[in-house]
Amino acid sequence: MEKLKQRWGIKSNFQIFVILWVFSITGTSSLYVSRPLIKLLGIHPEKLAPVLYWILFIVVSLIVYQFLLLFFGWLFGQFDFFWNIVKKMLKRLRIMRS
Repeated sequence: MEKLKQRWGIKSNFQIFVILWVFSITGTSSLYVSRPLIKLLGIHPEKLAPVLYWILFIVVSLIVYQFLLLFFGWLFGQFDFFWNIVKKMLKRLRIMRS
């Protein structure tokens, strides 16, 4: 636990619990939000090749995940921590520059 606290720059075990809780809520919620959103966008597996459908589904899910991570981070008082995580993810995806 101490290595994790040091790596993430946090001080308490409760903060670790909150951060892990936000990650778990976000992962589950992103799928529940992405499924209806992808249908709303008119992306259906019957209309597209399966590979293209799944690529689009993953891209939409990734975008939704980023927004939900910030939302739930804000909701649980950890916005700054998750903003840094989102920036790091966007840099790795080469969407955001340093």
